[in-house]
Amino acid sequence: MLLALLILILAFLLNLFLPWWSIAIPGLMFGYQFKKNGGASFGWGFLALFLLWGGQALYIHFANAGILSTRIAEMLGVGSPYLVILITGILGGLVSGVATLTGSLFSSLSKAK
Repeated sequence: MLLALLILILAFLLNLFLPWWSIAIPGLMFGYQFKKNGGASFGWGFLALFLLWGGQALYIHFANAGILSTRIAEMLGVGSPYLVILITGILGGLVSGVATLTGSLFSSLSKAK
């Protein structure tokens, strides 16, 4: 749980100033530091960014009365603006989950030598 919280906080701060792909940096760092197994690393990394990006997308949806997410849903042809929010959370979660898994695997690689 601490792993997900740290990833979430640092990813939020980095996302304020850096491009979207900067969300992978906390996953790599904390995945390496915490040395969890593969499944747990991926799961906590996924959960952190799923909550962060999904929550931010939901906040933006309510802040502008759903105008933006509805237009994006129409543009992508998915129908529902809530599906756009879900897809946003899943994409962020996958990037962070893979990054956290990579950090964890680098940790186990350096431990094996």
